[in-house]
Amino acid sequence: MSKTEPKTLLFHGDLRATLGGECRVSVLGHEAHAHARLFDSFDTELAHKGVLLLSAGDTLSLLDASGGETRQDSAPAGFLDEMPDGPVARILAKHLSPLRRLLELVTAEMGAQDVALRDAKDRLLCHGHLRVLTTDKGGQISLLGLRPLAGQKGDYKRLVKHLRSEPSRCCPREALEALAPGATAYQPKPDVALSPDTPAFDAASAIVAAHLPVVRVNEPGIIADHDSEFLHDYRVALRKIRSVVSLFTGVYSPGQAADLKARFSALMSVTGRLRDLDVYLIERPRYVQMVPDSLRPGVDLLFDHFAKERHGAHDALCRHLRSETYDAEITALHDLFATPHERLDRGDEADHPARDYAQQLIRKRYRKVRKVARAIDSDTPDAEIHRLRIQCKKLRYLMEFFAPLFGQSDMTRLIKALKKLQDNLGDFNDSVVQQKALSSVFGTLTDTDHDRQLEIARSIGALTTVLHQRQDAERARVMQTFADFDAPKTRAGFKALLDPRNGAG
Repeated sequence: MSKTEPKTLLFHGDLRATLGGECRVSVLGHEAHAHARLFDSFDTELAHKGVLLLSAGDTLSLLDASGGETRQDSAPAGFLDEMPDGPVARILAKHLSPLRRLLELVTAEMGAQDVALRDAKDRLLCHGHLRVLTTDKGGQISLLGLRPLAGQKGDYKRLVKHLRSEPSRCCPREALEALAPGATAYQPKPDVALSPDTPAFDAASAIVAAHLPVVRVNEPGIIADHDSEFLHDYRVALRKIRSVVSLFTGVYSPGQAADLKARFSALMSVTGRLRDLDVYLIERPRYVQMVPDSLRPGVDLLFDHFAKERHGAHDALCRHLRSETYDAEITALHDLFATPHERLDRGDEADHPARDYAQQLIRKRYRKVRKVARAIDSDTPDAEIHRLRIQCKKLRYLMEFFAPLFGQSDMTRLIKALKKLQDNLGDFNDSVVQQKALSSVFGTLTDTDHDRQLEIARSIGALTTVLHQRQDAERARVMQTFADFDAPKTRAGFKALLDPRNGAG
């Protein structure tokens, strides 16, 4: 059973006590009680997109900022692609990847009862259903579902307008925060306040200091193994930190930069195999579709092998993250950037004003991207295309790091154009890397009998053939994708961005 309510509005507190004046709530009948749970992804993507996912009794409800409520039979939390089909699942599929896991963020006790809404003269305006959610820590919100009276369309519209203007009215994100304070605070791309005259040393240190908490906040999720995105965000944060150290040349002394780069690279290296296996397992449906039906049992055996290896890789990473050695190292790095002027050695470019320094770095990297890309043709070695991918990644990091110093809309447009080229290069690189990875798998199948090894080998051969075909197709696209990126409009955007006379950047 499913239905869509005409309007379900969210409010802070208990509406029975807070609503008054021109409109008040009068209760009708018995109040029912149930246990309620709120779900979202690990980074509260639903709340940030303006929806709230609530499970109570045998009903799963999705509420949006406009007042819509969609319902279907409740289902246990888990991965979206494992969720039973229904109107809620279909809407969630528009907001989240099917591989994202829905996590229980907060539980609450829910009181529910029918109500009537009346004006100051006690005239009935509308019937409704009120649900009040209260946590054990005192957080409280009200969900008011409205049912208009026949023949009173005008009254209903005026009532909704009045309720929308109520001071206690809240959006889905605010409602989640009221019940679970801090739940939506996670920012995988933290904002760093920079000014044009900020010294480059201070800018670099502030960017690193802002990303270190992203590393730390993802550790429990990696250990709990809720969602592969915890590890993904952990690695991206470390990669960006390492990029600051290596790309911001001259900000730290050569010895200090080399030491920091080695230390952050060491933290990254421990996570590599688990992330590789996560990517393979995420892509399992696509791999299955690559080969004919007769070879799919071999693909299933191959991925059973990957799943078994992943279990061991996850256990190893958990031991590392729980170790005293890791805790001491990550704490020491945090302390370095908490007081950088006292603990870090400055380089020759340390006092370079941030905007001028940013233009210098971006200009250098942009020229490298264009130089490498313009030399690519159908005979270019794979390594050169990989080099272009790395140069694009470095350019994008620099642009994202320094975005606050430039016109945000202009920078966003340039980053979007660059991302299209990156996506193409990433697909090409994935095809190359996956072929090499598959070719190395066979020698690791020591715990598999001969017949299964043979079945896996045939599937690997077929997968490698398809991946090679995709590699050739992506290579052919690189030249056109770069031509699109190197269009006059984009070149003009970079010229304006990098013009020293540009007061905004």
